[in-house]
This record gives sequence, structure tokens and C-alpha cells, in this order.
Amino acid sequence: MKQNTLPDKATLLSVLAHPDDETFGTGGTLALYARRGVSVHLVCGTRGEVGEMPEQMMRGFNSIAEVRETELRCAAQTLGLRGVDFLGYRDSGMPGSPDNQHPMALASQPVEEVAAKIVSHIRRIKPHVVITFDPIGGYFHPDHIAIHKATVLAFNLSGREDFVDSENLPPFSPARLYFQTINRGFLKAAILLLRLSGKDPHKFGKNGDIDMVAIANQKFPIHARINYREVSDLRDRASACHESQGGKEMAKGVQKWLQRFFQSTELFMLAYPVPDENPNLRDLFSGLA
Repeated sequence: MKQNTLPDKATLLSVLAHPDDETFGTGGTLALYARRGVSVHLVCGTRGEVGEMPEQMMRGFNSIAEVRETELRCAAQTLGLRGVDFLGYRDSGMPGSPDNQHPMALASQPVEEVAAKIVSHIRRIKPHVVITFDPIGGYFHPDHIAIHKATVLAFNLSGREDFVDSENLPPFSPARLYFQTINRGFLKAAILLLRLSGKDPHKFGKNGDIDMVAIANQKFPIHARINYREVSDLRDRASACHESQGGKEMAKGVQKWLQRFFQSTELFMLAYPVPDENPNLRDLFSGLA
């Protein structure tokens, strides 16, 4: 990615669901653009209230949300983000969990309501590029899917003069919308390693509620490949900020080796404008003046 391809005052907005999404999914890309002088912002749907938390990490904090917000702000500073905003919803947990029924659970909110809040952030920040999850939310997490749907709607509404947001801001239309998606080669390698170690890839994670095989079988077109090797150290340090979510282990274990093997690259599908061909972009801002 050449720095001279960036438009003046280039701005990128990432709209995600939980603390740690910004690092584990898109941290390399966010750090790379921040280093290149792009104004990088994050809108986060929740404060990760349902995340598991080792008891010793709760010392000095009143809630899991406080811990995870602190970890997020550590990661944001490390990655070089200019701003972090929260939508004010609650972590919904994985599909079928009791937390899905909480009245403030993100996944249960009307998509129009969530989108309206995102519109206000888009109009205030004025990003050239917006990125969010792919249609399955990376791994079928209800909050990820909810944010995906709300961000797509907000992207379409933000430029409309007839849509009035809560802050009565003037319309603004970002140039591009990208969906971040997991490298399927990475997933297949992880599935193989799990099977070789005697673990069931259909029941991955602490609670066994992530089906790695089902995720790997979902395919999306890849239009942009962002190589973040030059800032991989920043991504690793940001990952370590999320200690309660295993970030320190990820930055030094098998996952780190797999990331290096797959050339420290994060993958994106161009959702808008819909490409006529299958571009092989190395820069999310390529061609923008």
C-alpha cells in the first residue's frame, strides 16, 4: 500500500460489536492505516458484558464491562485509533444463551434503531471507508450479525437528505463499505490442527459453541487483501491488551504462528460499490481522490 494513494484527510470507520473485535479481526489493518496517517475510528456496539473473566482480573473493577472497556482503550491506543465510541447496548452472548433475552441485548434491538445511531457517527466522523463484519458475523455471533445488518442499513441511510438522525447532522455518503472476513485457508489449517490434537472443530471455544467447520464452509468473495506485516508487532501488543479474552496467548501461541504463515494478511469483501469484476486490491482506499 503506497501512502500517496490516500485521499486528503483520509478517514476510516470500523463498526464492530465487542471489545477485542477491533484487534482480533481487523487490528492489523487499523494499525497499518493509522501508521500511514489515516484518521481511524471505532464504533463498538457493546462493552462485552457477557465475556468470561478470570476472578483475579476483576480486582479494582466493578464489572466485566469495566475490565473489557479498559482493555479496549489499551488496544485502541496501541493501534493508533483516533476515537472510540460506544452504541450503549449489551453483549448478547452466543446463540441460545439466556443473555439473548436481556432487554438491552444488541441482537434483540430493532435494526432501524441501531442503524440510526450508526448514521450519526458516520455523519460526524465522515469516513471515506467503513468496515464491518461479513454477513455471518465472522463466526455466527448474534451481535456480529446484528452490527453487520445495522451498518449496511446505516451506510445506505447516511447520505439521504430525508433521513434525520438524532443529532440532526447533514447527510454524508462514505465512498466504500467493506466486510472483513476470516481467511478460509487459516480456518482449514486451524481445523486440521484441532483434529490432530484430538479436539472437535465443531465445538471450538471455551464453551464449545463455535463450529469452525460450518464457518469454513461459508465462502465470500475476497476483493482486498491488506498485508499488515510492518505493524504486526502493534497488533500483537494490542492483542495482549485483551488479556481477559486470551489475547496474550494468541499473540505468542499457535494462532500467532498461523498468522505469520498466512503472511499477516486480513481479508475484505467490497460490498459497496459492488465491483463489476473481482478486483485484487491491496489498499482499501485505492483509486479514491
